Amino acid sequence: MFQRLKFLFCLFAGAFAVLLAFTVRASQVRSVFDDASLMKDVWFQVTLLDAYLCFITVYVWIAWKEQSLLRRVVWFVLVMSFGNMAISAYVLMQLIKLPSGSGLYEILTIRSLTSDLTPEAAQ
Repeated sequence: MFQRLKFLFCLFAGAFAVLLAFTVRASQVRSVFDDASLMKDVWFQVTLLDAYLCFITVYVWIAWKEQSLLRRVVWFVLVMSFGNMAISAYVLMQLIKLPSGSGLYEILTIRSLTSDLTPEAAQ
């Protein structure tokens, strides 16, 4: 089980780093709002819609896991602003908080990985 979690940690850390690097590089070249030609492209619109629908899907899981309204609002803003970078950061935080001996089940199904990680606490 440890190897799978290590793989997930490397995957999401890599995704975060690559997205951050490419975002910084792209923003140094030009703003996405420079001449608005990008926004007029129908394929850009579909891709943007597809990405944000995915962000909302993942956010529903985050909102279910987080029990505090404040944390839910903060994560909503982060996911809608930073997309997959925020999602990667959230999963990395969940992996770091995971006690040794735990697995994917606990990450996906246990709410707010803080103190009590028993399945009964998730209900």
